[in-house]
Amino acid sequence: MLESLLISNRRLVSDGLMSLTVRARVGKKRILVIPKRVAELLGLSEGSMVKIAAFKDRMIIEPIREAVWLSIHGEKVARITLEEFEGESIERQKEYGE
Repeated sequence: MLESLLISNRRLVSDGLMSLTVRARVGKKRILVIPKRVAELLGLSEGSMVKIAAFKDRMIIEPIREAVWLSIHGEKVARITLEEFEGESIERQKEYGE
């Protein structure tokens, strides 16, 4: 027998909060197919990793972001030019080289 599951996710987009709630079905071997709209909203593709937190009567599924993804798409907290980055790298290399 297949069980129904409600998937809910919220993501900050520009100035507003974008939310999407869909219904999905758990299939054979407890396989859960993430609906295309949800996958696109979260930037998930085949091979993406997710974290599943299980509670008494619900679960939360969150994407696990890799460092490269975060550097490209993540929130920016500082700005640095390539020249500043290279200068800092050279200084650090000198510190470790001594």
